[in-house]
Amino acid sequence: MASPRFVSNPSLPIIKPNYPGNKMIGNEYCNGEALYEPSFKTVIRWQLNENPQKQEKKADTWAPDVVDCTAFLQSQEDGLVWLGHASFLLRVSGKLLLTDPVLFSSLGLRRRHALPCRLEDLTGIDYLLLSHGHRDHLDEKSVQLVARQNPLLRAFGPLGMAGLVRGMAKLLPVQEAGWWQQFDLGADAPFELFYLPASHWHRRGLFDLNTVLWGSFLLRLPDGRTIYFAGDTSMADHFEQIEKQFGPLDVVLMPIGAYKPAFMMSQSHVNPHEAAKAVNILRAGHIVPMHYGTFDLSDEPASEPLRELHLVANGSMLRGELHAPAVGEVLRWQEWE
Repeated sequence: MASPRFVSNPSLPIIKPNYPGNKMIGNEYCNGEALYEPSFKTVIRWQLNENPQKQEKKADTWAPDVVDCTAFLQSQEDGLVWLGHASFLLRVSGKLLLTDPVLFSSLGLRRRHALPCRLEDLTGIDYLLLSHGHRDHLDEKSVQLVARQNPLLRAFGPLGMAGLVRGMAKLLPVQEAGWWQQFDLGADAPFELFYLPASHWHRRGLFDLNTVLWGSFLLRLPDGRTIYFAGDTSMADHFEQIEKQFGPLDVVLMPIGAYKPAFMMSQSHVNPHEAAKAVNILRAGHIVPMHYGTFDLSDEPASEPLRELHLVANGSMLRGELHAPAVGEVLRWQEWE
């Protein structure tokens, strides 16, 4: 096995004291200290084992409600809009951000609900945040459309992302960061943007396992308020580390779906109870769930993730306030206390 090395973007500051950079062994990024390499044997085991909730899942036709968000797109008001799965529109101090865009159905990824706006109305976007390279978070057709309709768009993502995006939209500038690095948004940026850890992995093809890093994003406003986008993650100690570095977080966008069967999913995704534990560790004031209801990726019934999270919240086991919006509903995060 090749000797480990530690990498970061030398042009960007590392904010965590004594952090050496992301560990790599050969061409693969480690998931923290160790390599994580999902096995095709696990996928085969999943395919050969019958889902014990098969009939319940088949009968569960729930999908998120969808409301039109065109007025928000045409305004300049700050707000947060869920487009489905891990795609959000977030306007902060007049800057419009889009996270992990997957706007179309594709092979193996059929949208279960409509978009809350017309594709041609997705303009005026300043920043594109790409947490990692999995196809349910980074869609080539979506990136091409957004780049074409927003000629001044700038993308931000992990180490290795620029080469991946270059094959989709070659003129789209991509700034890369390792974990615990602060992006350079320029002198007039109305907030700070950091790339932080997640517990996950990368693969898009047969020969690119872990060649692109994965992670999460945190925005910090001049008044100290924070908005955290957790990306795709399993349960790990990075939540404690992030809370230690930044203190209690104000708004947390946290995945809650695609967790069954556990033998396959537990190293990739949090379940609703783990998501609740994570936001409690982060001492989040407000929680917005994501990564459920849009695509059929796993064995749990469609309505189960949100239902389970509501049970946790209703049992007073969630320290922050839960906001579970319809797709397209405008959340005015700036008014939350």
